[in-house]
Amino acid sequence: MRVFVTGASGWIGSAVVPELISAGHEVTGLARSDASAERILATGATPVPGSLDDLESIRSGAAAADAVIHLGFKHNFSDYAGAGRTERAVVATIGDELAGSDRPFLFASGIVARPGEVLTEDVASPYVGVDAPRGGGEAFAFEYADRGVRPVALRFSPTVHGPGDHGFSAELVRVAREKGVAGYVGDGGNRWPAVHRLDAAHLVRLALEQATPAARVHGVGEEGIPTREIAEAIGSGLGLPVESIAPEDVDAHFGWIGRFFGMDIPASSAITRERYGWEPTGPTLLEDFASGAYFDAVAAR
Repeated sequence: MRVFVTGASGWIGSAVVPELISAGHEVTGLARSDASAERILATGATPVPGSLDDLESIRSGAAAADAVIHLGFKHNFSDYAGAGRTERAVVATIGDELAGSDRPFLFASGIVARPGEVLTEDVASPYVGVDAPRGGGEAFAFEYADRGVRPVALRFSPTVHGPGDHGFSAELVRVAREKGVAGYVGDGGNRWPAVHRLDAAHLVRLALEQATPAARVHGVGEEGIPTREIAEAIGSGLGLPVESIAPEDVDAHFGWIGRFFGMDIPASSAITRERYGWEPTGPTLLEDFASGAYFDAVAAR
């Protein structure tokens, strides 16, 4: 297939593109800068100049493709509502272009919080409307299933980890360095799912090749790691004490990531594994911490 990818030079996208190419697909990737274009070329794909704000570049990229994988997102947590509006506009642009074609439209989504429950693929996202998290993009994209599109929600774990990660896990390491303590919220019993970056990339390809309308795919290698254990791994790697942070002090201690690190969001991938024949083989999150890569990378920045 000819596949158009947004976020092709990003953390997940830069692993997805070579995975697709190795399977014989032809890939174009949205490039918002010369540096992004160079990274996309290095993976063997063809860059398409544009950005998430340039809807015409997204429309033309989708028009020329047999499938679209939308992995780009504005991770601006100081204007999360604005990021949601951008997401909704991008979904509408891609969905409208693909309407009536039966082409796959895969898009990054997130794990939905269901306190005390393990989220499964059968559970629909409760986030609806432009003011919802990520602009209610998952529910909105699924509306295109009735318009001749095959939308697939790629629900990635909150931490997609591996050497070179600059996301949530790396931010927790940075905060621990700054504060001099590896913290967790309350008793640290709340759980975070995790998946290795290369396992996530492999799953994206499988989902693309087997896409069915309105499917929910869980990129979850580990169902739920207690955040206390994550803090202990960070403390061990940095040689710092590990301490509980009171819920009322979370924002002051962790900053923007505190709102996520305090959530209990376990999720299963049993249906995904059975449906797509996916079996994660990469290191676990705690193994990646134990390797030292996170601490070396943070120290170097």
